[in-house]
Amino acid sequence: MKSLIITVTAATLALSGCAGMSANERALVGGLAGAAGGLILADAFDANPNWTIVAALGGATAGALVARNTRTGECAYANGRGQYYTRACR
Repeated sequence: MKSLIITVTAATLALSGCAGMSANERALVGGLAGAAGGLILADAFDANPNWTIVAALGGATAGALVARNTRTGECAYANGRGQYYTRACR
């Protein structure tokens, strides 16, 4: 539990540093942070290597979320090539 609190605190501090970043940089940092979070959770639950990969990919996908329009229910996602697309939120 202590490592989870440390991780959350570190993530909060890291995200607060995103204020001056471009949208591409925020998406990249979000994807990396999401992947790291997925790896940490998989490790905490002693997942096998296949589930560790799935957790990292899921975390990266969630972390790459750029924006959410709550009125229309659409989200903007980074595609990894410096472009963005919108579709219904997952």
